[in-house]
Amino acid sequence: MATTLTRGSDAATGAPPGRAGRRRPLTLLVLVVALVLAAALSLVYGVHPVPPGDVWRALTAPTGGEHDIIVRSLRGPRTLAGVLAGLALGIGGALMQGHTRNPIADPGLLGVNQGAAFGIVTAIVLFGVAGPAGYVWFGFAGALVAAAVVFLLGAVGGRGDSTPVTLALAGAAVNALLSGLTAAVVLADRQGMEVFRFWQVGSLAGRDYAVLGQMLPFLLVGLLLAVVNAPGLNTLALGDDVATALGRDVVRTRVVGVAAITMLVGAAVAVCGPIAFLGLIVPHVARALSGPDYRWLVPFAGLLGAVLLLVADVLGRLVADDRLEVGIMLAVLGAPVFIRLVRRKGLSRL
Repeated sequence: MATTLTRGSDAATGAPPGRAGRRRPLTLLVLVVALVLAAALSLVYGVHPVPPGDVWRALTAPTGGEHDIIVRSLRGPRTLAGVLAGLALGIGGALMQGHTRNPIADPGLLGVNQGAAFGIVTAIVLFGVAGPAGYVWFGFAGALVAAAVVFLLGAVGGRGDSTPVTLALAGAAVNALLSGLTAAVVLADRQGMEVFRFWQVGSLAGRDYAVLGQMLPFLLVGLLLAVVNAPGLNTLALGDDVATALGRDVVRTRVVGVAAITMLVGAAVAVCGPIAFLGLIVPHVARALSGPDYRWLVPFAGLLGAVLLLVADVLGRLVADDRLEVGIMLAVLGAPVFIRLVRRKGLSRL
């Protein structure tokens, strides 16, 4: 208990823990460089590799050739989608684990994934929407409604104040309900099943700048809310009672956190599908690099999420000639990494 309070106190005060605190800016810079390199690899490698010089010319002085089309129309939007979705899922996972105090929580615990799935299925089956540009709004609306219901149920269960336990229980209940409803709707429509199956795997392919433009405002709002929420999460790490005694409005902090998670993850999931393991694993790696202070943990998790998503997408293109979607690749890579984390540190200390 003493150890927990000491770590939490460091996070709450923002005091850098010795040498680790001095390494944070340098590590952050390394992650930024890693993200630039990962984006470059995403533009260069695929079924048809494009030389780095041609990539640069396509970005700065396009002539309309084959490489220009590949880079600007196909890999450009795909790379940008990976950066935005990785940032959103990494930060959303860190916030989710902080608010629930659950080391194995991922953003889907709030019902965001299943809410988006049900919204997209509704758009496909009832309204005949088939492309991401059309169903992204339905997916995002479903994510918002599901998260709001989970939070309200959690508040009712917590007698006016949602707690980590009531949020987790409400999320599990809403997830189960929406999963059943989604399955019922999909099974009744063959065309809807095919579109939904592709979305559900999790993919960065086939997204264009117009779809990403729809996603961007919600991501920016979510990022702003996450930055605002980070100091409050440091205090909540000490427990709700201690946070209240220190003058922190626990309810408002949790509302802002849930709103940030919903904006970030709802937009990413609606566009790219429920990409597994990213929001679960990245916060643990980020915490090992940044320490428990959420003011540093949030940007570390975002950058790590973007790097990991882009690298997994490139590996999927190279391993199976672009037939292995990034959601599958992350599941293959993420499961053993998470098992190793659990075995190395022990679940109670993650």
